[in-house]
Amino acid sequence: MNIFATDRFALPLPDGHRFPSAKYARLRERIATAPWVSAQRVMEPAPATARELMRAHAPHYVERMLAGQMSERDMRRIGFPWTPQLVERSLRATGATLHGARAALHDGVAISLAGGTHHACYGHGEGYCVFNDSAVAALTLHAEGLVRRVLIVDLDVHQGNGSADILREHEWCYTFSIHGAKNYPFRKIAGDCDIALPDQTGDDAYLETLYPALDLVMHTARPDLLIYVSGADAFAGDSLGRLALSKAGLATRDRVVRAMAHDHGVPVMVTMAGGYGYNIEDTVDIHYQTVCVMLGV
Repeated sequence: MNIFATDRFALPLPDGHRFPSAKYARLRERIATAPWVSAQRVMEPAPATARELMRAHAPHYVERMLAGQMSERDMRRIGFPWTPQLVERSLRATGATLHGARAALHDGVAISLAGGTHHACYGHGEGYCVFNDSAVAALTLHAEGLVRRVLIVDLDVHQGNGSADILREHEWCYTFSIHGAKNYPFRKIAGDCDIALPDQTGDDAYLETLYPALDLVMHTARPDLLIYVSGADAFAGDSLGRLALSKAGLATRDRVVRAMAHDHGVPVMVTMAGGYGYNIEDTVDIHYQTVCVMLGV
């Protein structure tokens, strides 16, 4: 069991900013007090390097972001002001997914209590996403010869346009997304398999869609590693969601992913992705139950 936390690298955001950064510390606290985890298994990740980032992103974008040379327009597109703390946190969150993916190949499963920054594209960031951690991990492990084929299962309520943008020329990496049809991003970039669902889909219709689609994708992708972008924002009480899933429905969603990976003998790297509940404790509850389900506790 390997759990990577980045909550110590908090984002200093302006008053009234809608991004729920406090959820990371609350999730870490919940994990740290759980009877099934030992303190030494919750680790602080090393930051991703510029070389690793450039496997997924344009060198000019990485260099400008690291040096603080981004324009105000660029940062508005991301949704955060540029700060050294933002860069450090983004490097650590990407490092968590990368090092977690390596650990998952050995241990079967690893968790990042952040990550899932699937809107970051090849040459820019957007939608609260600076660097695309899933793409960096997939491309780095493939370059190192640790995996031949990777599957990204993206069940965040928003389509993973950045992952599709970066990985569309890499046939060995299969991107699968189930998301809200009318939700952000409004200009979607097609992945290998995209399923867009209407508002108010609910548990039954969602799960009836997920199981056969994921079964087909697993057989098509034949992955050596599955990167699971989970997301809490398909929840009925999420301010950016609208798919209207219950907590129980989301737990079943996670169990489907875990069972499918187990049946195919595929290790899983899990990231938390989005969650913007009207009540932040609902978001923390959902992320926590994802961790519990994926670790089998």
